[in-house]
Amino acid sequence: MIDVCDIQVMKPLLAQHGFHFSKAKGQNFLISRWVPEQIAEYSGVDRNTGVLEIGPGIGPLTQQLALRAGKVCAVELDRRLEPILKQTVGEFPNLQIIWDDVLKQDIPALVKEKFPGLRPAACANLPYYITSPILSALLEAECFDTVTVMVQKEVAQRIAAKPGSADYSAFTVFCQYYAEPELLFDVPAHCFLPQPKVTSAVVTLHVRKARPWDIADSDVFFRTVRASFAMRRKKLANGLAAGFPELGKEGAAEVIRLAGFEENVRGETLGIPEFARIANEIVKRKAMA
Repeated sequence: MIDVCDIQVMKPLLAQHGFHFSKAKGQNFLISRWVPEQIAEYSGVDRNTGVLEIGPGIGPLTQQLALRAGKVCAVELDRRLEPILKQTVGEFPNLQIIWDDVLKQDIPALVKEKFPGLRPAACANLPYYITSPILSALLEAECFDTVTVMVQKEVAQRIAAKPGSADYSAFTVFCQYYAEPELLFDVPAHCFLPQPKVTSAVVTLHVRKARPWDIADSDVFFRTVRASFAMRRKKLANGLAAGFPELGKEGAAEVIRLAGFEENVRGETLGIPEFARIANEIVKRKAMA
């Protein structure tokens, strides 16, 4: 197996195929072997697991996943990597590469087709510029047991944040609605070529088998969350009135009161159960209108 994390191996390999890093695609390749080894290890992948990998690059994480998993299906957009991946991961019979944009894939259908009888997991070293759309697609697919990703450290902190903290956001609530996050470890910039300007971190999202909240309408719930964070450090009533113009200020204040909160409550201090109560009051009010 070619050690693609060894810079003395990687550079000649890339040169041989005339490959140049694409800034537009956010390409930063790992040059520290411990990182893909740890990601694969922490992800809990074994012979009973089918892994969807997003963006294999030149294959460092792909190698480690293929050594452990029952099957790996890697989705890669950049066809310039095809001859390189043939050299670096071509030996694995349990690996299939799909040359496409993962955001154009029907992820649940793909998982069903590729991993019959296997526990589905997702794993990725996500480009910074497209982290949120891909992570959202993986969670909304609702077909994985775990989603383990390397992202910008501040994004990992946001995913795992607690209500009331500086990192807490609408994206936090979205991720924690679908999964329970576990921060694993940081990855310094010097572990990549070229070096990014930020530290990365690895996080596993343990997808919820059930959601322990009574949410009457998930669309209204997420709209409530977005409205609540649209005006940070202002009263929740202001955000709700702007996000639900049909409520108006008085209606927003009444919804908050009926949900059992003080009128000056701020959205960034609330957790999922509290947002659920507010959203359910809005649903009731709509039904009565």
